[in-house]
Amino acid sequence: MNWLWAIIVGLVLGVLARAILPGRQAIPLWLTVILGLLGAVLGNAVSSWAGVETTEGFDWIRHGLQLGGALLLVALGTPLWASIRGKNRARGQRARM
Repeated sequence: MNWLWAIIVGLVLGVLARAILPGRQAIPLWLTVILGLLGAVLGNAVSSWAGVETTEGFDWIRHGLQLGGALLLVALGTPLWASIRGKNRARGQRARM
């Protein structure tokens, strides 16, 4: 059941990151979930390193760091995805000629 929560958290964080970032992020939903999930892991690592992984009440700092990690990864992953897709499309067009 933990993997299901991880996917849900990745989806929520990835979609929030896409909504916050300016412009259009032309990445598929599955990549949004993966980048959101990796952002959550990155945020948890940073909160553990900073010593704020567990606080009383709602963990605002940890969740903020998770969202920040998702923002960073979506911002970096979008142009990388576009360059990969552009190379694949260029190869496909050359093969058709």
